[in-house]
Amino acid sequence: MVSPRLVAKIESEEPSLRLAVLIDADNAQAAVIEGLLAEIARFGEATVKRIYGDFTSPASSQWKKVLNKHAIKPVQQFAYTTGKNATDSTLIIDAMDLLYTRRFDGFCLVSSDSDFTGLALRIREEGLTVLGFGEEKTPDAFRNACHKFIFTEVLRPLPSENTVLKASKNGSIKKTAPSASSPEKSTGTDKPNKKFPREFVLQALEQASDDAGWANLGTFGSYLTKLQPDFDARLFGFKKLSELVAAKTDIFCIEKRKVNGSDAKVLYVRAK
Repeated sequence: MVSPRLVAKIESEEPSLRLAVLIDADNAQAAVIEGLLAEIARFGEATVKRIYGDFTSPASSQWKKVLNKHAIKPVQQFAYTTGKNATDSTLIIDAMDLLYTRRFDGFCLVSSDSDFTGLALRIREEGLTVLGFGEEKTPDAFRNACHKFIFTEVLRPLPSENTVLKASKNGSIKKTAPSASSPEKSTGTDKPNKKFPREFVLQALEQASDDAGWANLGTFGSYLTKLQPDFDARLFGFKKLSELVAAKTDIFCIEKRKVNGSDAKVLYVRAK
C-alpha cells in the first residue's frame, strides 16, 4: 500500500515537462552526456531517450560505453551510400511519429547540424517546446528555430578547482597546486569566455523593464532567451544570470525586494 504521505507529496509537486530526447550521434560528443542529461532534467523528465547513428562505424565507438549507463536506446542506421546522411532522415521520421502520439510536452534535439531546422520549426508549430543542444559551430538557423539553444561546450565536466593533475615522465600521476601567479577566477568556471554582448543585453533590459527602468531578473532572463535562444550566462564565465548581473557593476544596478506576504526576496536589475 502506498503511503498517504507519499501520495500527498507527489500531488503537491509541480508537473514537469515530458520530453523526448533525440541525439544525432554523427554530430554530438559522448563526453558531454552527463552534463547534457543533467541540463535536460532542469526542464523536465526525459521520458524517451534515443540516439541515431551507424554504431558499426569507428566514429560512433565513443557512444557505446555510455548508452547502457544512461539508458539511451540506440537506433542503428547503416549508411546506404557515401556522402549521404541516412541518420538525419531516420531521426526526423521518428520525431514526427513521436509528435503525433501527443504524449510529449517538448523535444530535445541534440545535434550541430542545420538539417534539423525544419524539424524544430514543425514541432514549434504544434505548440511544443523545442530545446536544442549543439556545439558553437551550429548554424544560426537551427539555433533560432529552438525556444532555447544550449552550447554543449558549457556542459563538459570541469577539472578540479583546487588541484591540477599532471602526468610525470614515469607515467605516474601527481597533484600540483595551482600556480600562485595564475589569476583565480571568481566565476567558478574554467570555460573560455566569449565577448560580452553589452549593447544587446542593455537593449533587452530596456524592453523588459518597467517605467522606472527596473526589471525582474526572471522576466529579463526570459526576454533574453526569446530574442537570442542561445544566450547563456555560462558562455561569459558565470554559472547563472544573477551572478552575471551582480559582477557587471559597471553596467547594472541590482536590488532585492521582498515578496508580499513572504520572507522570500526577488532580484531586480536596471541599467546604470
